[in-house]
Amino acid sequence: MKIARFVATVGGVGHLRPAPGTWGSLVALPMAAVLHLIGGPWLLMIAIIAAFFEGLWATTQVTRWEDDHDPSHVVIDEVVGQWIALLPLSFGAWHVGASIFALWPGWIAAFILFRLFDIFKPGPVGWADRQHTPFGVMLDDVIAGVLAALSVMVLAALAHGVLGA
Repeated sequence: MKIARFVATVGGVGHLRPAPGTWGSLVALPMAAVLHLIGGPWLLMIAIIAAFFEGLWATTQVTRWEDDHDPSHVVIDEVVGQWIALLPLSFGAWHVGASIFALWPGWIAAFILFRLFDIFKPGPVGWADRQHTPFGVMLDDVIAGVLAALSVMVLAALAHGVLGA
């Protein structure tokens, strides 16, 4: 149970207040940067998949005896969702041979958009959240991450295509 709690809270980050989900998303940023620097977008993708299944296991263990299906201290789901939101930046930097840090506006957009989708839970994000299962806990952040990633790609296309920046 200690390992599950460690994973679910991302080493205790989930116990930070206020807004533990935001802290979980923030800690995901340097983690994603390190993963990208070591192995590019491919390692980040592998980490997303591994963290999803590890998070599903940990969330199942941690919530097994709790009434709350999605306790605020469980933030591994935010890490997974935030990494998904950052994936277009990792692929973009890798594709053009740029430093991942040169895409800092995209990092800000990915962070803000993911948090907005995660907090407000539009459409499919809310549907996944209402499943009240460990899978739903993980899935709502995956969907929020995908929506944020798509939004980041649209913003990048507008900035680099339409605006010519």
